[in-house]
Amino acid sequence: MPTFTAPDGTRLAYRVQGTGDPVVCIPGGPADSAYLGDLGSLSAHRRLVVLDLRGTGRSAIPDDSSSYRCDRIVDDIEALREHLGLARIDLLAHSAGANPATQYAARYPERIGRLALITPGTRAVGIDISGQTRRELARLRKDEPWFPAAFAALEAIAEGTGADWDAVSPFLYGRWDAAARRHHAAGRPRNTEAVAHFAAEGAFDPEATRAGLTACKAPVLLLAGEFDLNSPPRSVAECAALFPDATLVVQPGAGHYPWLDDLDRFVATTAAFLGRAVSSGSSRSSPRLARLPPAEQSPVGTA
Repeated sequence: MPTFTAPDGTRLAYRVQGTGDPVVCIPGGPADSAYLGDLGSLSAHRRLVVLDLRGTGRSAIPDDSSSYRCDRIVDDIEALREHLGLARIDLLAHSAGANPATQYAARYPERIGRLALITPGTRAVGIDISGQTRRELARLRKDEPWFPAAFAALEAIAEGTGADWDAVSPFLYGRWDAAARRHHAAGRPRNTEAVAHFAAEGAFDPEATRAGLTACKAPVLLLAGEFDLNSPPRSVAECAALFPDATLVVQPGAGHYPWLDDLDRFVATTAAFLGRAVSSGSSRSSPRLARLPPAEQSPVGTA
């Protein structure tokens, strides 16, 4: 696995899959990037350069634990760009990884070719998700056999009387089947220190990030899952409104990992945005990328 050196001297690893023009991929978590796989065979259309965040996967544990902070990861992305010898990068980020990717776009707007934010976290731009928003979205799954127990756990989290996020995991998948259970078990963050410091004080400056994004003229795709409680379509739409050239796509029937819920649809959408046509052998036609108006801002809640 190739490596490079971050500005603070930490040795970071990345893996390369596929062919074609490179797209740098930032995982969420902070978790081992293995949970991304090859993003549902997106590697058949683009060369994926998948970063192992510091302290995860094969990347080294840093000497300074404060460097796990989200804003510090921006420096790692820039160091990877320089290591790859690219004047600009196409950048794809999932979940919490969208936070440093968004901060990168605000800090280095001229170095972004295209930006794909997949079921993105929105803390970097100060978009909060209310407990009511999560509950309304969760009720769309009321006919699922696992719903009663999962919804009870969600209610406890929203009311501040519980914190069993593992129990609400079914809401993160379009289908809570054996494959989803295996994926969830394998993808849990293992470096608790990295998780604890990711959102530490100073990690986010939403006002500055929002201001910086006005200079990001690159095309941006924001892909939300219809059922995703972690990154509800409403909050993703609100985030899309912050970019000068944004396209919002809500993938039907999908949760937080849309490449698992509908591989063909996810790859068709993402590959089309990144500029590589999808093979005519695909079992689905490419969905139309539609610009949508920003959604109503959701109130700040406890969840």
